[in-house]
Amino acid sequence: MAKEETVIADLNRLVEYVDARLTDDIDIAVLARDLATTEYHLRRMFSSLAGMPLSDYIRRRRMTVAATDLVGDGELLDIAVRYGYGSTEAFGRAFRAVHGVAPGDVRRDGGPLRAQPQLRFRLTVEGSTPMETHIVERPAFRLVGHAARVPLVHEGVNPHIQAHIAALPLEEHARLKALSSAEPGGLLQVSADVDPDYTEGSELTYLHGVAVAESAATPPDLDVIEVPAGAWAAFRVSGDYPAALQQAWAATATDWFPSNPWRLRPGPSMVAVVDRSPDFATATCELWLPVERA
Repeated sequence: MAKEETVIADLNRLVEYVDARLTDDIDIAVLARDLATTEYHLRRMFSSLAGMPLSDYIRRRRMTVAATDLVGDGELLDIAVRYGYGSTEAFGRAFRAVHGVAPGDVRRDGGPLRAQPQLRFRLTVEGSTPMETHIVERPAFRLVGHAARVPLVHEGVNPHIQAHIAALPLEEHARLKALSSAEPGGLLQVSADVDPDYTEGSELTYLHGVAVAESAATPPDLDVIEVPAGAWAAFRVSGDYPAALQQAWAATATDWFPSNPWRLRPGPSMVAVVDRSPDFATATCELWLPVERA
C-alpha cells in the first residue's frame, strides 16, 4: 500500500474508532499504537485534513447521536451521563454549542438540528507544486529570546505576535541576532507548546529569538526553550507574507507527510526569514518542523 493510502486508511480507522465509542471514553493513544503511529501525529493530520480539531469532531458526533436519543422518552440526566457529562447543565451547554438550541427544544419540537455526518477521507492527487525540502539531523540546542503566550491564528497576521515583537526595542533585535550560533541562523519565529489538535484560538508559546548551541551561555534576562536532538524537515517557501508561509504549513499535511516516510513529533516549530521585501509584503522563509521516521 502506498504511503498516501496508508495515511488515508489510518484516518478512516480513526473515524470508525471514534464512532464505535461515542458513549465511552475515547483513548486515541490506544488506536495510535495499533496503527504504529503517534497520537500527536494522528491528531495533527486529522485537524489539517478535516479542517477541524479531532476534539471538536468527537463533540459534534456525540451531540449528533445524542439528538436522536432526545426524541425518545429517556431521562435527560441519563442521556447526559451516557455521553460523558456529569450534569444536564454541562450536557446542555455542549448540545447548544453544536445545534444552536437546547435539548428541551429538541425534545419538544424535534429540532432544528445541525448534524455532523461521519467523515470519510479519500485520496486525491495533489502536489503539482514541488516543495523544496531538506532533512536535517540536529544535536540538542537551545532557543533563546523573548517569549509570550498568544492565541493560535490560522490565517493572516497574528496581531498578538505582531504586538509582542513591536514592543521590543530596536536594539534588542540586533542583540539577539548576534547571539545566533546554531542552525537555523538569524532571528527565528518559534511556536512551542501547540495544541496537538491545532485549534484556532488555543494558546501557544511564541518566542522571538535565535538558536544557540546547547553549551552556549544564555543571558539571564532571556527566555529559553531546550530542544532535544532529533531530525527536522525544513521547507523553503517564497511569496506573499504570511499567506505563502501559511499555505506551506497546510501543504505539509496534505501533500508532504502523506507522501514521505516521516511523521511529526512533539517539539517547537521554527520559521527563519531568509530574505524579504522592505515592506515585508513578500518573503522567502524556511519552515522547520520536528520529525521522526514513520
